[in-house]
Amino acid sequence: MSLRQIENRIIELRELIKKYDYHYYVLSEALISDFEYDSLYAELVKLEKENPVFVTFDSPTQRLSSDLTGGFPPVSHKYQMLSLSNTYNEGELLDFARRVRDGLPELEIPEYVVEYKIDGLSVSLIYENGVFVKAATRGDGLIGEDVTTNVKTIKSIPLSVEGGGNFEVRGEIYMEKEVFEKLNLRRAERGEKLFANPRNVASGTLKLLDPKQVSQRPLQIYVYSLLGESNADTQWSALQILKDKKFRVNNYSKLCNSMVEVIELLSEFEEKRDELPYEVDGVVIKVNSFRQQNLLGNVAKSPRWATAFKFKAKKAQTKLLQITWQVGRTGAVTPVAELEPVFLAGSTISRATLHNFDEIKRKDIRTGDTVLIEKGGDVIPKVTGVNNPEGYIRNEEEKILENCPVCNSKLTNPVNEVALYCENYDCPAQVKGRIEHFASRGAMDIEGLGSAIVDLFVDLGYLKNYADIYDLQKIASELKKIERFGEKSIDNLLAGIEKSKQKPFSKVLFALGIRYVGAGVAQKLAAHFGNIEKLISATEEEIGSVYEIGPSISNSVVNFFKDEHNITAVERLKAAGLIFTGEKTEVEDNFFKGKTFVLTGTLSTMSRDEAAEKIINLGGKTSSSVSKNTGYVIAGESAGSKLDKANQLGVKILTEAEFIKLLPE
Repeated sequence: MSLRQIENRIIELRELIKKYDYHYYVLSEALISDFEYDSLYAELVKLEKENPVFVTFDSPTQRLSSDLTGGFPPVSHKYQMLSLSNTYNEGELLDFARRVRDGLPELEIPEYVVEYKIDGLSVSLIYENGVFVKAATRGDGLIGEDVTTNVKTIKSIPLSVEGGGNFEVRGEIYMEKEVFEKLNLRRAERGEKLFANPRNVASGTLKLLDPKQVSQRPLQIYVYSLLGESNADTQWSALQILKDKKFRVNNYSKLCNSMVEVIELLSEFEEKRDELPYEVDGVVIKVNSFRQQNLLGNVAKSPRWATAFKFKAKKAQTKLLQITWQVGRTGAVTPVAELEPVFLAGSTISRATLHNFDEIKRKDIRTGDTVLIEKGGDVIPKVTGVNNPEGYIRNEEEKILENCPVCNSKLTNPVNEVALYCENYDCPAQVKGRIEHFASRGAMDIEGLGSAIVDLFVDLGYLKNYADIYDLQKIASELKKIERFGEKSIDNLLAGIEKSKQKPFSKVLFALGIRYVGAGVAQKLAAHFGNIEKLISATEEEIGSVYEIGPSISNSVVNFFKDEHNITAVERLKAAGLIFTGEKTEVEDNFFKGKTFVLTGTLSTMSRDEAAEKIINLGGKTSSSVSKNTGYVIAGESAGSKLDKANQLGVKILTEAEFIKLLPE
């Protein structure tokens, strides 16, 4: 064959294989036999190998490329990957619908799209000029990990689409039940430890460094979101466009005219749940109109225009073998039920939470009982009651724990709290918990410093608090002598520790483990105060002036920095080179700088979060409540009690139009 004929045959083979892949992996129909398909694929591989000049990025042969020797580089999301708020009953759904209506212009009635909530992991797929170029995990919503090579092994994902265009597709990667069961069967035959559930396998598979291994654990995807270049103006039309582009879209979705219609549909979705070939834990309900979604905006990490409705938890019963007590990083001591293993909602359960001693007394739970367990939101197992057989002779009632099970310190029970606390700051369990949190992926993300290594290093005396992490390089030679460790593993750990010094102030602040300060709150505090010194010296009132920061958080932050242990740790971390400043930029003098604003009502041109961000970027402050220290209240439509209080206190009121006029061009 001439080169022109070879090129034409390669193009023909690619189109045929692309067509057969789409019908088999997306439409679940086989157009040709496996033998015929394999013959075409082998011919394409042979022709490309002999003529590498014709190999293209979107060829089917490129789904399986070389090993990921470099790990998984970070990827900044162009559009933040938000998480969803949860609802569990009809009342909460109606509350969600009311908030949606309140956030929209008067007389606008929203439509809703209902889709199954697949129990997998979210992924972002980037296309440039119609070609698939990158895949990233959700990560913390702002920064994920590049898993392109592994995601390319999923044959239902098109490597290129007709019509070109630059856009982003989001979906849920998962493992089907049958694939999971076969995988576990093979592991059982080999005497290997069984996987817990399909979601964990899917997540772990996506992080394997060898794409060949990934291809041997078949993953699937349903896509649900289209961002960037698109003619879609609604979620429903976006789903149709994705289908037209030959993406795999779940057919179990429905467009509803009202929340009443949504609620009527939920029982039908829940009844089909066990018949599905994949695990689901609820449905996702989204406002259909993209324009209305933009008006509603987001709050913290969640959109105001979408929510997840969680199905009723699945239940099982088993024997309670014993009750153990575990100590968390804050010193809270909580009871845990050690159970005879039982399979429930996709995983084998051997431990479940008992919450606190009051719950044990209220439910009269005793060692040896047959107990009912369920998965709260299909995730966290909990004991809900006792179901002993008739005539069963029970053990004695459980007694409240008096001493810490780890350090034997006397436990305390603060007023108005049900939890027991170990107040020994140096309790090994608390030390381990604080260090694990500090090194976790959402915080400093120190690769190689997982729970097992933390436990070992604390037990050996190398780590007494998280500031000690940055002194480990001083004893590298000693660490390399520990059994099971080698020079390479310690070098990798120390490299991970050094790399963590690049984490921004908000990540470091979250890593400190201040009670009630999650990743979102840490970002707000870092942006507002700009450096650790200003935050340490701030009063509760000053911290409470930050938009959506309540009294519990501000009180916790102030108390955290009153503790000399914490101040000492911060000073040591600063000396080690961690970033405690830099997220607040100095701005020129303007109307907003130094003033405190309260936002109330619905803004028509932007969400309240967007307005608050503009104020903060201009050097102003935002608060969730009106006080005598409030400079201005910005009142949108349907402003309520905050506007009334502003009038009572004589605080100046700005309309949305006046606010916009004051913003810089």
